[in-house]
Amino acid sequence: MAVTVRIPAPLRNLVGGSDMVEASGSSVSEVLEDVERRYPGFAERLRDENGELRRFVNIFVNEEDARFLQGPATPVSDGDEVSIIPAIAGGCPNVRFAGKPVEPGLHMS
Repeated sequence: MAVTVRIPAPLRNLVGGSDMVEASGSSVSEVLEDVERRYPGFAERLRDENGELRRFVNIFVNEEDARFLQGPATPVSDGDEVSIIPAIAGGCPNVRFAGKPVEPGLHMS
């Protein structure tokens, strides 16, 4: 079954520059394995040395976070969309609110 996989910008060079690729499988894990078969080296960017998805890799199926479904075992169907979303962390060390410096951990309400 054909599933659309949305590829984040940092990984597009591994799939020929495309922002989307088609893949087959009945679960998220099978879809990612199919992408790896078509584009060798893709999986090592998503999985750790034990084969588990890295902590900073988020997978969504039709805009639903797979972590709150069945994780990599989440079933997919023909026409579904799987999005790979890398977590983003960090920020600006010199944050200002209303012209005054904001200390880390303070809420700006």
